[in-house]
Amino acid sequence: VDDKMHARSTGPYSLVTQQPLGGKAQFGGQRLGEMEVWALEAYGAANTLQEMMTIKSDDMNGRSKIYESIVKGDPSSPAGVPESFNVLVQELRGLALDFTIYDAKGKQIALTERDQELIDKAASGFDKENANA
Repeated sequence: VDDKMHARSTGPYSLVTQQPLGGKAQFGGQRLGEMEVWALEAYGAANTLQEMMTIKSDDMNGRSKIYESIVKGDPSSPAGVPESFNVLVQELRGLALDFTIYDAKGKQIALTERDQELIDKAASGFDKENANA
């Protein structure tokens, strides 16, 4: 039984997607398949499922923030943008597809420093147009 049992608290992450590596040999995390996701959803464990698939998986900022909130006893912060989504965006931009991402309130989300520069530039241009009107 000892050779089959495997668990981890911390361990290595993939350099590209920032998701935990898989498998006992690589000291990886447990895979959460489609059926396991459905089972957790059926039991009404939506918050646990969200935490497992975002903060504990590939949300780099969320990982450090959740650790800090656990140590301090504060409530956890909402999940950020998963690194796998950033990889998808970069692959699409590599195909010359440019797009902007908005949150539920209609505010533009910056995924990279370049995105933030473009948002700031657009906002400053908008302010100048309003001042001249």
